[in-house]
Amino acid sequence: MVRVIGVGDNTVDRYLHLGKMFPGGNSLNVPVLAHRLGHPAAYLGWLAKDPHGLLVYNSIYEEGIDVSHCRLIEGENTNCEVTLKDGDRVFGDYSEGVCDQIALNDEDLNFISTFDLVHTSVYSFITPFLKQLRSLSKVLSYDFSQEWNGDSLAGTLPFVDIALISNPVENIDENKELINYASSFGPDIIFVTSGEQGALLYDGSQFYHQPILPVEKVVDTLGAGDAFAARFMVDYLGGLSVQVALQNAAKSAAETCMYYGAFGHGAPLYKK
Repeated sequence: MVRVIGVGDNTVDRYLHLGKMFPGGNSLNVPVLAHRLGHPAAYLGWLAKDPHGLLVYNSIYEEGIDVSHCRLIEGENTNCEVTLKDGDRVFGDYSEGVCDQIALNDEDLNFISTFDLVHTSVYSFITPFLKQLRSLSKVLSYDFSQEWNGDSLAGTLPFVDIALISNPVENIDENKELINYASSFGPDIIFVTSGEQGALLYDGSQFYHQPILPVEKVVDTLGAGDAFAARFMVDYLGGLSVQVALQNAAKSAAETCMYYGAFGHGAPLYKK
């Protein structure tokens, strides 16, 4: 088994067209989805004591995620309005909430050091702690989403073992130049997802292309990238080959597209 902890962002996705809201966030989804695959998992983040924050906290507690180091504080939890167009998410109004108040202490850092995989993201306000996370992590993964440029990659990648980047292109091979640039900063594994073009992974010596798998009916693509990342990382770190881990990851991503939210737990929309 691979012990996984997510450190950083969480959010509530407010599906206006459904009148429902769902917990999620890059750093939250990966440990939850890894735990569903049978791996011990924890989440460390800042949550508000409002209906959004309590939905996140209660949902992951019910999932069996270790929340012992989470903070529940006064304020507004991170949330985002979402509508769907042909199964794809379209984001509206967004609030950063209390996520930017993250401040890791020695107890937090000692706790994080007990895990095999530490996962965080560009939305986690984690930059001040990235060097510390790198020093105590066996493996540190970082999700850049589409919020990256040359400078941000150069400033972050030296601390990262597994880099996850989103860059939609018409031809997946267009991402080889991006991967070669990212690789120069030292990550062991870089993979770039490109929507319908699938994912391109580089392990320092070889490129691998993993196409998406067909789904009879796409309900919601939100969380598919995190499902792909979670499955690949726990399978690969658990000893499977890159090819098998990628194939399994594509299956997990496809399964996630068949239900709403990153991992379910929908609740009636809280009217702010």
